[in-house]
Amino acid sequence: MTIQEAAQRSGLSAHTLRYYERIGLIHSVGRNSSGHRDYAERDLQWLAFLTKLRTTGMPIADMCRYAELSRAGAHTAGERRAMLERHRERVLARIAELSQDLTALDYKIEMYKGVS
Repeated sequence: MTIQEAAQRSGLSAHTLRYYERIGLIHSVGRNSSGHRDYAERDLQWLAFLTKLRTTGMPIADMCRYAELSRAGAHTAGERRAMLERHRERVLARIAELSQDLTALDYKIEMYKGVS
């Protein structure tokens, strides 16, 4: 599929896809006979995973390291798992913070309901 199709299906812009390729987040995408990028379904699956990592706040540098390890092969599975476990702990901490923030908002909303 073309870069525009991949962008539409992934929810990322073509610019972002090119950037991700340039910094090594995605492997060099195959090219068609006319030299244009030719994305495959597995590329979209990888992009969906990267999007989840980014949405959960993983820094780009960590994402690049994870991608590098992934390309290096199965012998890096332990290191990749450890990276994801550390990130999971950061996500859980952020969820706890957001929960506290939500409680504060709910309290304030209830206060305003009493004065309306």
